[in-house]
Amino acid sequence: MPKDLRRLRPVFSRWMSLRHWRSQVVFWIGGLLVGVVAVLVAKAADGAQALFHLGVAKVGWLPLVITPAGFALSAFAARRWFPGSQGSGIPQVIAATEIVRHNPKGLDRLVSLRVVLGKTALLFLGLLTGASIGREGPTVQIGAALMRMTGRIGGIVSNESALLLAGGAAGVAAAFNTPLAGIVFAIEELGKSFEQKTSGTVIFTVMLAGIASLGMVGDYVYFGHSDATLQPLPDTLAVLVCGLGGGALGGLFARILVFCNKGLGRVMNGFFERRRILFAALCGLSVALIGLVSGTDIFGTGYSEAHALLVGTGTASPLFGVLKWLSTLLSSASGIPGGLFAPSLATGAGLGADMHWLIPVAPLGTMVLLGMVAYFSGVVQSPLTSFVIVMEMTNSHNMVIPLIAASVLAYSVSRLICPRPLYHSLSQTFINQERRTRRSEAVAART
Repeated sequence: MPKDLRRLRPVFSRWMSLRHWRSQVVFWIGGLLVGVVAVLVAKAADGAQALFHLGVAKVGWLPLVITPAGFALSAFAARRWFPGSQGSGIPQVIAATEIVRHNPKGLDRLVSLRVVLGKTALLFLGLLTGASIGREGPTVQIGAALMRMTGRIGGIVSNESALLLAGGAAGVAAAFNTPLAGIVFAIEELGKSFEQKTSGTVIFTVMLAGIASLGMVGDYVYFGHSDATLQPLPDTLAVLVCGLGGGALGGLFARILVFCNKGLGRVMNGFFERRRILFAALCGLSVALIGLVSGTDIFGTGYSEAHALLVGTGTASPLFGVLKWLSTLLSSASGIPGGLFAPSLATGAGLGADMHWLIPVAPLGTMVLLGMVAYFSGVVQSPLTSFVIVMEMTNSHNMVIPLIAASVLAYSVSRLICPRPLYHSLSQTFINQERRTRRSEAVAART
């Protein structure tokens, strides 16, 4: 047999293997399932926000009652009945990709059917009571859990790391209708490396999730089309202004949120750390007061306000960006389940509008777009994901170079304030919890 044909023999054997095709089918079915569930979660989240705004329209002071109560109930349920569902969901998936190497059984505490049900219900509760949270982070955790369950049903248990990676990336793709951003997110945020043997499978899974979303809700651009442009000379200052400002505020947000997650015990001798439910209620009351006293709609994802600023169909309060920043920080610090993607993009849009008001070096739409990518990059410290997701969500292909420049600049500034990326810092909490649990189980087994 010729030498070249002998080299191809393993490839042919693999492609003719029943095990190989069974694995592929499991990934494909899982990708479609994640896409369908992501759309259903999105519709439920939108319905929850609509109910909240309907209630506020009828009873103006309603947030003063239901927002702190909702925060307290959500925090209590997450800690008591659905541990592992707190916060965004992305740190849990990152932690799961680490835990699977040492203790696959520990994944049940982070990516299981119980966590999926709790995450979905508490996300709905948070938006129903006015929390400034998004659905995209939870969709990542839900997607990873669904892919893992699909793999177990299909008998694919030896490659759970790839299942988690594909499910999380598919969740991003389906949530925003941004398949390219889902792929980049898998490479940059969820996986430290993109293994050659699984990269094609992950990419195809993300595509199938996008196809499922497309089939259910049609072709759409999440924030609508932006006609923003940038002139070469004076308007280039907008990249510097938004990159520096967005990166600094994004890094500050991440630094404070990490402190609230890990260092709250150092405040008032651990008073709030021992009373997390009370702390969540106070955060909810603060969010309600900000929304009512300011007269600015800072509740929910902030999609409507960001969309109006971006396409020029409305205006927001000059304080919208700052107040959205504060309300999102309070919502996230409270520990209730909810994501950061949509609120961060809305905050960035508001900050871009604020910077245009202070330093009008470029048109409003341009600075709103640059503010979105810069602030988002400053929060998550994933410049490629930030650039790609904003470009896909706004169809702003004529702003590629400025968006990249603002995203990278904001990332560099943010790293000076918060040296370790937000999601990886938060994931360490779940990794440490799993290590303590494993040690306790080992001690119990010996005794």
